[in-house]
Amino acid sequence: MGFAEKSRLICGIAFVVVDEEKLAAKLAEIRPFLDERQWRLVLGAEARALGRGGIKLVARAAGAHPDTVGRGAGELQRGIQPDGRVRGPGGGRPSAQSADPGLAAALDALVDPDSRGDPESPLRWTTKSTTKLAEELTKAGCPVSPDTVGRMLKDAGYSLQANAKTIEGSQHPDRDAQFNHINAQVAAFGQAGDPVISVDCKKKELVGRYRNGGREWSPKGEPEQVNVHDFKGDLGKAVPYGVYDMAANTGWVNVGADGDTGQFAVESIRRWWTNAGKGAYPNARRLLITADSGGSNGSRLRLWKAELAKLAAETGLEISVCHLPPGTSKWNKIEHRLFAQISMNWRGRPLESHEVIVESIAATTTRTGLTVRAALDTSSYPTGIKISDKEMKHLEDTTITRHEFHGNWNYTIHPATRPDAPK
Repeated sequence: MGFAEKSRLICGIAFVVVDEEKLAAKLAEIRPFLDERQWRLVLGAEARALGRGGIKLVARAAGAHPDTVGRGAGELQRGIQPDGRVRGPGGGRPSAQSADPGLAAALDALVDPDSRGDPESPLRWTTKSTTKLAEELTKAGCPVSPDTVGRMLKDAGYSLQANAKTIEGSQHPDRDAQFNHINAQVAAFGQAGDPVISVDCKKKELVGRYRNGGREWSPKGEPEQVNVHDFKGDLGKAVPYGVYDMAANTGWVNVGADGDTGQFAVESIRRWWTNAGKGAYPNARRLLITADSGGSNGSRLRLWKAELAKLAAETGLEISVCHLPPGTSKWNKIEHRLFAQISMNWRGRPLESHEVIVESIAATTTRTGLTVRAALDTSSYPTGIKISDKEMKHLEDTTITRHEFHGNWNYTIHPATRPDAPK
């Protein structure tokens, strides 16, 4: 046995001959897939496998500092547990809030200038995007990035918010009392088996290849092609006037092609009664209508009342009307029980013709049992029809009875001259 072999045995050390170039190639190949901690542990594992001198050899092959390799080997020797961290607690740069304690207050003043901060802030009248907020903070001596602004806003309880339609304008003092009156009337008619309908005119729709809100399933990359501009075309507009039967959960929509007038509104009710209501309520002698206070069925519209008087005379029905208080149209039953369902049913599809609109409306159903019938009304309904004071006074004296509570909102139209009418 040679001197060198004896020396190795005496020292109790087994040196391993390593091809440093192959080790360097292996480490370079795996490096891009490892984070800081994983890389350190791999280097430490290689050094521990090599034994004495392994730390320097691995550091040289990997181009890393020996302290990094030694730290990885030490962590493995101590038996660390995986915890998902790359750096130890407290590692990395301090947060912007820590470096600048006044940053949060400055940001809050910009985001909510109405109650705090400078009321002359330029952001009071511009879009409060994270980029603009970061620019303003930087100008004020608080350099910060848009991403940091976004994180700070979330931490402070802010989020991107759209406008919410909740303000109804001035609230009438008898608003709640009117709703109670309507509910009592609806309950009384319902218990007697008499029809109760909610009526209104849906938003007018452009007829043609125009963009319709919402999305519909289509082959990828093949959206429905529509016109760039929403200019009124040759096909005009569709005017859907709806009648919703509260008890039966059924709808009738009269799709007009002309104006939304009081005459058109009552004609829509007439068509509902002829095609649906009379068959559903063969023994009915009264009809209750709930409607908004404005539009073609408004509480102040003389033409509406005059046309209802004609309808009452034709059908023999005693027609009672209860108007919702001003500014509360969204509480009208027809809005969310019928019109909302129609909008969802035809979303994302251009309404190419009046026939398409009628068919789309008639195809509307819900899991709660809603069914809808629709028809096209091509009649003309001119605007500007006047009911004179004399004609209106005659109606008031002979066929219209005002309810004791808010007679301007609640009234009954009799099919014939009232017994108490003046001779």
